[in-house]
Amino acid sequence: MGSFAKEVILEIPPVRVYKDGTAERLPEFPYVPLSPQDPQTGVSSKDITISKNPLISVRIFLPKLTKPNQKLPILVYFHGGFESAFTSHSQRYLNSLVSEAHVIAVTVEYRQAPEHYLPAAYEDGWTALQWVASHANRIHGEPWLVNYGDFEKLNISGDSAGANIAHNIITRAGVDVLPNGVKISKAVLTHPYFWSSKPVLAEPVDKHENGIPQLMWDFAYPSAPGGIDNPMVNPIVNGVESLKGLGCSKLLVTVAECDQLLRERGVWYFNSVKESGWKGEVELIEVEGVGHAFQIMNTDTEEAKNFIKRLALFLQN
Repeated sequence: MGSFAKEVILEIPPVRVYKDGTAERLPEFPYVPLSPQDPQTGVSSKDITISKNPLISVRIFLPKLTKPNQKLPILVYFHGGFESAFTSHSQRYLNSLVSEAHVIAVTVEYRQAPEHYLPAAYEDGWTALQWVASHANRIHGEPWLVNYGDFEKLNISGDSAGANIAHNIITRAGVDVLPNGVKISKAVLTHPYFWSSKPVLAEPVDKHENGIPQLMWDFAYPSAPGGIDNPMVNPIVNGVESLKGLGCSKLLVTVAECDQLLRERGVWYFNSVKESGWKGEVELIEVEGVGHAFQIMNTDTEEAKNFIKRLALFLQN
């Protein structure tokens, strides 16, 4: 009996899409179970399903406590696109960051294409943030949040596509009210994924419309109004003034010098926020000699360790 290979029409690791409409997610990073206590950092973690329809789960990280009745800042974190909150890379990164910054982290397993197209991930991110905020002023619920969470210091962060989600969350938080009147204090956008129909700053003009960021958006949100100039991926399509209502007090944007795809976009976004009239504090950090998601791919490098310390300092101050 003969066999044939299905024709691949799009491959954005770890997702492969075939001409017959099917898709598969290739095993790029191994999935890891939670850790009652990480032997290197002392950080504990556990998984919780916060919604059954749609299915949304989170992994919560708690640092080793140094004194009783300790209240810690909270960090809601969104991983990069087409990956998972439960990979070994994500686990190692958050163990390191939680230990260094001494925060409670909540990483969100949001729905993704091709099983669920955008805006599903944006809605899941907001649902997760609402769930976290619902624990303010409560005596019941998730014990780590109730007993140790400082809701005056609720922060969000994301890497790459996760930074795009974080941006859209703080945009929504500038309009919609979170449970118990909780406010987002700080946001960290690391190597943020944005794009538009026209190149910006030093981006090459050649083949711009067929670049990986464009293909990713077309795949993740094929029905997006405005296409690649949808405000969720091009936040200043309606002018920089649209950023003046960001719903946080402090914003840190970070880029990598050797990130050929998204370095310019991060700088462009930072400049746009500065020009928008937003009343908060915005800062830009560029790490030299490294590429996209360097701090996720190998947390043991000196560059990654120093970067995590800088993030921790931002979250602590």
